[in-house]
Amino acid sequence: MPHRRRTALTITLVATAGLAAGCAIEISPEAVPVPFSVAPTPSASAGVPAYTCTAAYKILTDGAVRLAGVADSSSDSAKEKMRDTFTDMAAKVDKEAALTSDPELKQALSAVSSDLTAAARQPDPKSYVNGGFETVGQKLDGACADA
Repeated sequence: MPHRRRTALTITLVATAGLAAGCAIEISPEAVPVPFSVAPTPSASAGVPAYTCTAAYKILTDGAVRLAGVADSSSDSAKEKMRDTFTDMAAKVDKEAALTSDPELKQALSAVSSDLTAAARQPDPKSYVNGGFETVGQKLDGACADA
């Protein structure tokens, strides 16, 4: 078993035992293993369908995280942040589409970008957050299934 796994397992067991016993345990941040990164492969792979799909899903995930911070509000500033997020996501998806030569993937990315751009233009972008945004990533599924 690798050293990191043993350390993580030990910390988990000690923490569980301590919590079960009713005492608090402090763990230093250095003792916790570094999380796994799902970042796309290096840019030398840019344009390759597997890279492009990973990058596109990451753009959508990062956007969802940004939207989560403002989606509960109906204020004008929250709406503007949602529009800015959709616009930024659409631009990043367009950039990925420009790098790939796969026609099916390029079409799927364009469909996602179009949806995001339309969402940014809506008077109430929150309706897209609670509607179309939940399924926009599915437009990539067919093109990314074999990537």
